[in-house]
Amino acid sequence: MEEQQTPAQRLLGDFAPKMVQLTDDVLFGDVWQRPGLSPRDRSLVTVAVLAATYRPDQLTSHLRRALANGLTQDELVEALTHLAFYAGWPSGIAALTQLKTITADTGSGASG
Repeated sequence: MEEQQTPAQRLLGDFAPKMVQLTDDVLFGDVWQRPGLSPRDRSLVTVAVLAATYRPDQLTSHLRRALANGLTQDELVEALTHLAFYAGWPSGIAALTQLKTITADTGSGASG
């Protein structure tokens, strides 16, 4: 049976093994598992920061993770609209456009 690779392993593989290890073990194995915030809340914070700092490459996967962690499309639209007033209109529009593409591609377009 083939072992399933993590997103970091697929992205960087043997090119940057230490970064893969830190991403898998520290970020997702420790930080994301801490009991102080739910995965849903961590996703909301992460999406907001990635959108505000215009990190579109990471934002795509975290928008998908946010939906998987229980945030609805409507909640993400509202958060990103709110964010546009504080982080800048281009960041808000870009993030909303990514969310629209993701929800259209995955069929997650239904409001929750």
